[in-house]
Amino acid sequence: MNEGSAYKGELSEFNVLGIRPDESISDEQIKSALEASKLVRFKPGSRVLLIQSGAQFPDQPMVKALSGPFTVSGFSGVPESGSSATSDYAQSLRLAAARAGATGVMVYWGVLETGTENLATKAISWVPIVGGVLPDETQKMRIRLKVAVIDVVSGTWDMLYPEPLEDQAASGHYTRYTSDQEQVAKLKEAAYNATATLLKARFME
Repeated sequence: MNEGSAYKGELSEFNVLGIRPDESISDEQIKSALEASKLVRFKPGSRVLLIQSGAQFPDQPMVKALSGPFTVSGFSGVPESGSSATSDYAQSLRLAAARAGATGVMVYWGVLETGTENLATKAISWVPIVGGVLPDETQKMRIRLKVAVIDVVSGTWDMLYPEPLEDQAASGHYTRYTSDQEQVAKLKEAAYNATATLLKARFME
């Protein structure tokens, strides 16, 4: 969901969650991790470090949506050079959150997609939007989100996958840009509000 020359890619789920594919793991380590695992839970008003993958700071509508049940501190989601190979990123992230007084970290990824409908079958083919260029026609658009929720103290984590939200708008050449921006803003706000409701229901004590 990020465009422009400032875009430097996405955070890796592996690093955010502390998963190291090249690390040798024993069965005993797996057993110990299972025994030590617990459900991720937050008290009302808990401070969380909120990160939007690929963005310098999280979208304001998402901050607003989460600021009811949580106390939100924003943090950069722009991957640093070489961070994909840094195995201690997850630990550093939890330490940064702890220093901010946060008990949890929430990292979210978003994908905007445009859809083309097959008139014969009514099936819609969805493809990611690249460069923000859309055709001048009735436009189907969809947003998909996923959120990693991490307990700062234990490192226990969970993933949330809200249902994708869709919208349809029609515009011509001279109203294309305005229509696109309004459609994207509408979708984002609806998706963020729905996600905040799900996060509260699933992770709030």
